[in-house]
Amino acid sequence: MSSPVEKSSVSEDWQQTHLSNDFLSDMIESLNIDVEQSSSATNREETCSRNVMRKQRNWERTLEVKKSKRKEEKRRRKQNLRKKSDIVPEFSKRVVKATIKERLEEARVTGPRLCVDLSMTDCMSHKEISHLAGQIRRLYGSNKNALQPFHLFLTDMREESLLYKECVRMNAGFLNYLMDVTEKSWTDLFPFEDIIYLTPDASEALEQVDGSKVYILGGLVDESIQKRISYSRAKGLGVHTARLPIDEYMVKRPNPKNFHSKILAINQVFDILLTYRDTACWSRALSAGFPLGKGYMLSPGATPQAAQCPSLQ
Repeated sequence: MSSPVEKSSVSEDWQQTHLSNDFLSDMIESLNIDVEQSSSATNREETCSRNVMRKQRNWERTLEVKKSKRKEEKRRRKQNLRKKSDIVPEFSKRVVKATIKERLEEARVTGPRLCVDLSMTDCMSHKEISHLAGQIRRLYGSNKNALQPFHLFLTDMREESLLYKECVRMNAGFLNYLMDVTEKSWTDLFPFEDIIYLTPDASEALEQVDGSKVYILGGLVDESIQKRISYSRAKGLGVHTARLPIDEYMVKRPNPKNFHSKILAINQVFDILLTYRDTACWSRALSAGFPLGKGYMLSPGATPQAAQCPSLQ
């Protein structure tokens, strides 16, 4: 028969064992909760990581496409410049600069006049104005390298304007550009009967580049696509309007996004005019200057004028 002391000892051992088991159970349960929480957090991190990686891959693909397009445009511009330029590459930089300057100075006396109307910058955002400054740089670069440059004007260009500051900031040598930059409006500079305002909304197609006319390009970058702004301004002033003969020489090119646009930047319109002036051929000019990404290509059926053009290279 067990003594009271022995019973008490057994009871204490049982209690300690029971407490120990309870403690172990609590610890295991706590560990399970920690593991579940850790696993849940890991899953969330993996999901976030996959989303970030997917966005990164999409961004890299978009960047690669844009880079490829820029390289293609750069290659096309270089090809066009090689075809148009008669400056011998072996000449020194000083001779090349002197030849370019001579051509531009002569154009300011005898060349056809082309004016960029900058009166609509008030309805443009800071980003759009920066884009316009870049287009002005490219337009001037094309004219500088042209065999038959235009006499260029920038009108409604105020020194205190954001566009002027952006042109100075973004365009090296802007203050020394061989073009006429003025705060005056083109309406104060040229007779209205000499004006042809080029706008994609005009009903009449431009047939030729006439040296006696003044061609106006609306200096407008409109990412919100407010239609007919330049056309409405020209018609309101009662001047003649015309568009590039895109409908007459081009057709829509099938593409995955079914995207087609006739809206061109001012430097793109200018490049087409330059090529037409050198070749007297709209099919050649549009083929060389119309961006592939706009979703158009030359029409398979040649018009009588196109048939007289030299074969496309």
